[in-house]
Amino acid sequence: MTVEDCIRQALAVPSAVGLARREREIASRDRDQVRAAFLPQSAATFGSVYASPWRMDRSMPSFVAANGIREYTGLASISQEIDTSGRIRADYARAKAGQEATAAGHAIAERDLKRAVAQAYNRLLLARHLVKVVRTSLVESESFERRVQLLSNAGEAARADVVKASAQVAFLRQSLTSAELAATLANQELASFWTPDVEPLLNIVDTFEQGLPSPEPSPPEAQPFLRRFEFRLFDAQQKGFQAEARREKARLFPQLAWTFQYGLDVNQVAWQNRGYSAFAVLSVPIFDWFRAINASRQFSLKASQVAETRSLAVRELSREYQAALARVKQFYAQVAQSRSQVALAEEDLKLSRVRYEGGEGAALDVVVAQNQVAQARSDYFSSVSNYLNARLDLEVTSGR
Repeated sequence: MTVEDCIRQALAVPSAVGLARREREIASRDRDQVRAAFLPQSAATFGSVYASPWRMDRSMPSFVAANGIREYTGLASISQEIDTSGRIRADYARAKAGQEATAAGHAIAERDLKRAVAQAYNRLLLARHLVKVVRTSLVESESFERRVQLLSNAGEAARADVVKASAQVAFLRQSLTSAELAATLANQELASFWTPDVEPLLNIVDTFEQGLPSPEPSPPEAQPFLRRFEFRLFDAQQKGFQAEARREKARLFPQLAWTFQYGLDVNQVAWQNRGYSAFAVLSVPIFDWFRAINASRQFSLKASQVAETRSLAVRELSREYQAALARVKQFYAQVAQSRSQVALAEEDLKLSRVRYEGGEGAALDVVVAQNQVAQARSDYFSSVSNYLNARLDLEVTSGR
């Protein structure tokens, strides 16, 4: 499995990305509902009313004025609200901004999941390489322990040398147990992104053994971090509050609506009595104790607050981008230094054993050289992992 395979499996199962996708779909339905307000609405109504007659004159109603004792209705009507106040347009803008905000939230969730899976992938590789490093050092130490034991039995080595070699073996065995536990936990962490069965050993591609990509040149734009999805979210939130402010302010303006009806509204049911009517209603607000104005200003202040938050984020995310860029360069150089350190430590160990077996060196020198080799190899793979993680952070901070 490659890291891309792991990401695909993590995206295919329920996660925070799926929840964000549902939020985006819900917001799109809200936008469609508001858009329907621009279109005429039609309906068919049927009804019947019976009113008790007047006791003085049975032919006159006593309850329903201007109608008969009975009233029958069967009307087909078309009505539409003319957005003279701008309220419907503001609702549509608000719904559109909500859809953009949820889309940005979905992109952020998906990006964060991809980074989390890639980082867990690198942690698993690092843990497995550290197990190999400790195991290789343990084999070397056990070989040296056996050699010192033979020399001690032949009277050519001191008991102190045997103790030093045995202590080094015991230390490495304990380190190997801890490293294997860390590798098991890292395997479970990566598998948990797409399956509850986290015990099986994952067969993943070892990218640490492949050639590391060199740092990419800086992008031509001056501020590449502005491409981050967070800024899309800020812009959508600001648009949403501005639309809310316009909607509240629309309560101060007249709103026009019209209705056309065709059918029956009679005392006796007869098709020849059919007819039609048209109504136009203009609602003019008179006084609302400044509620609409204050509500509009409140949402305008929220939009200003989002703009200030965005300004703060520009400075913070700019710092994160520059820090990620510096870490990529530093860790890439550190990988080369660690590789050279491993070669030198392995050469020192080889020479230390030659000197010891030739009677010119101490066992302590060999033990120290073994520790240096193990540390150098661990530092190398740690620097490789740090470099790959730094590249992930750079991709996020630069909006890729």
